[in-house]
Amino acid sequence: MKLGGSMKRRRGRPSKGGDSPTSRKRGARSNDPALRRRAILILVIAGAGLGGGYLFATQVLFPSPEAGPGFHQVPDLQGLTAQEASSALSDMGLELGLVDSMRHPDVEEGRVVGQSPLPGQLSVPGGEIRLTVSLGPETRPVPEVEGLRADRARTILEGSGFTVAVDSVESNLPRGRVLALSPDAGSSVTLPEEVTLDVSLGPPLVDMPDLLGLDRDEALAILDSLGLVVGEVEARSQSGPANGEVVEQDPEADVEVELGTAVRLVVGG
Repeated sequence: MKLGGSMKRRRGRPSKGGDSPTSRKRGARSNDPALRRRAILILVIAGAGLGGGYLFATQVLFPSPEAGPGFHQVPDLQGLTAQEASSALSDMGLELGLVDSMRHPDVEEGRVVGQSPLPGQLSVPGGEIRLTVSLGPETRPVPEVEGLRADRARTILEGSGFTVAVDSVESNLPRGRVLALSPDAGSSVTLPEEVTLDVSLGPPLVDMPDLLGLDRDEALAILDSLGLVVGEVEARSQSGPANGEVVEQDPEADVEVELGTAVRLVVGG
């Protein structure tokens, strides 16, 4: 019994120096930078070998088949008319299949813009080749937007397939209104097309003068010289030096106002 207990105590006693030599050796191997570099190098070489093998197989061992006995290579029909394409196919023993159409901004109406099978592919004798033929670019009249607000005009034009550019122009018309457009409204143009809008900056602005203390006639002359309009002139009973002089004005002095703005005056009487 004493022997057994002694053996148990020896088994449970930790070895000196911490981890065993075997565990230290394994840990050092897993953290060895040289081993990691060798592993990465092997992966790179393997990847390059696979890529090179694929190119060799597809370009040298198994290249794309050429037209052999009993097959025809599909010609490139792009740019031909449907009639020319049909004639070319007939000469090669192929047939014209379904022909559909689409709008194309750069290819004139009636010219081939697509085909299936594609050029260079193989087809059996009598095989059908489907074509897509251009309907030509889309044309549309420019909408009439003169006099509208610029944001509203832009919405209409862009909704009709046009792009919009804006030039700001000084004008007596209210700010933000469309004065003119180019191309002119009603012109039939090819989409996509840019329409330039001339948009009013509004009448020129002037600084409102200080009229307080001036007599009525002098105030009216200044307003007229600045392109402003005399609006309501109210006489207010007042004694003293203010008699006949401007005692109130609206708009106030030193604010920017548009040409033609009506100015209200109160004159002491």
